[in-house]
Amino acid sequence: MDGLSGFPGMWSDVVDLRDFYDTSLGQMACRLIRRQLRELWPDVAGQRVLGLGFATPYLRSFLGEAERVAAVMPASQGVLPWPPEGPGMTLLADETDLPFPDRCMDRILLVHALEATEHVRGLMREIWRVLADGGRLIIIAPNRRGIWARLEVTPFGQGRPYTTGQLARLLRDNMFTPIAHSGALILPPVSSRLALRMAPAVERLGRRWFEGLAGVKLIEASKQIYAAGTLRDARARRRGYLPVAQGFGRSGFGRSGD
Repeated sequence: MDGLSGFPGMWSDVVDLRDFYDTSLGQMACRLIRRQLRELWPDVAGQRVLGLGFATPYLRSFLGEAERVAAVMPASQGVLPWPPEGPGMTLLADETDLPFPDRCMDRILLVHALEATEHVRGLMREIWRVLADGGRLIIIAPNRRGIWARLEVTPFGQGRPYTTGQLARLLRDNMFTPIAHSGALILPPVSSRLALRMAPAVERLGRRWFEGLAGVKLIEASKQIYAAGTLRDARARRRGYLPVAQGFGRSGFGRSGD
């Protein structure tokens, strides 16, 4: 498929997101973003990793390395079973009421979620609640200054895009401390074979000179533990959820001995 045509204009449904990542353009985008993700998180051995939004394309590299991996997809988006092999690891839940106990996750990846939610503060507070003391969060969001956010041919052209500064302020306002940031997708979202072959080389050069124009921003943050007193009474409301995963529950995600 050449040019910018051929992709739907709506990406709020989990099936559309899955179909995008099944395309050559989606697979290329995933590889380039995942490369930056792994630079920020090169080792998750023994860690409990949670993906929020539509994170499954990026979680696969953690399977077999992390202690546990789970993916929560927002109720408004829908849910698909994942991975296709082995026990299911996905849940359908309200992003402001995650079905996990406090401080049970070591790493949380937020992708295809922040730009679409109407409850930014509730989402961020819930992430803070379930993230372990000393845990890390990575947000992947469309870059307001990048061309991917200006075109509706991919999921990164939907919702509200952010600059690095806006993401950093959002994190600080919600009791996180930004510690690192990166960018990915320098090449425009063109799905010609030549463009896809050139993408890795363009990415290497572009990140050195034009990272501010990257299609997406990745920002890593740590949890502000000293803010714990402000959320002692902010436990998530128990409104229920639809589990697709096997073995994941509100009290079933702690390590043995926790």
